[in-house]
Amino acid sequence: MNAVEVDPRVDTRELIARIHDVRGKIERAAGGRTDVRLVGVSKLHPAEAIAAARGAGLRDFGENYAQELRDKRALLAELDLSWHMIGPVQRNKAKLVLGVALVHTVDRVELLVELERRTAAAAIAHQDVLVQVNVADEVGKSGAAPAALPALLDAFTRCHHVRCRGLMLIPPHGDAEATRPHFRALAALRAREAAIARPQVELAQLSMGMSDDYEVAIAEGATIVRVGTAIFGARPGGRDVGLS
Repeated sequence: MNAVEVDPRVDTRELIARIHDVRGKIERAAGGRTDVRLVGVSKLHPAEAIAAARGAGLRDFGENYAQELRDKRALLAELDLSWHMIGPVQRNKAKLVLGVALVHTVDRVELLVELERRTAAAAIAHQDVLVQVNVADEVGKSGAAPAALPALLDAFTRCHHVRCRGLMLIPPHGDAEATRPHFRALAALRAREAAIARPQVELAQLSMGMSDDYEVAIAEGATIVRVGTAIFGARPGGRDVGLS
């Protein structure tokens, strides 16, 4: 397959219609704001679907697995794509995500230190990341506890290559309105911590909101929304819960 080839099995017209619909809803929810970035969550979808979405004007794509991200970046290198790592990153796979537009899921000092080391070794000037916060303190879910956020942000001041650009949240599963308090809590955390000057930290971004709740997230201040199912449809095998 050529990197820019679109599989005829991909319903390009339907994909374009979905992207147009999502963009319309984003515009209405933003109420005049123009700072909301749409990331298409392409996890488990084929490269052909990403190529079709790029042809429809979508440039930002998010992947959950480091190896899948690596493979798709190589396969679609001819396209002008902006990649996002939106899944948990294991320290031993940190090198696979270097060079993406944003790593959304830094949640501990150990991972930050590894990314700093790998970025320096790869002679990359800067790697931008977001800090994932587990606002609801859900057991077993990734993300720094709100109480641990200040210390984690302080750790960026010892970095030279990794920069924090904002915060990220995956809320507890529920309907759109049930997620609103969690989005509001993350926005409040950003406002509190942004008032503290830290080198390598600029909390300009809030990555929150997925297919079921991105309009609510935007209303509560999201600047990045991660939308998969509403754009690409159901994933192979039906594994959609908690991903987009």
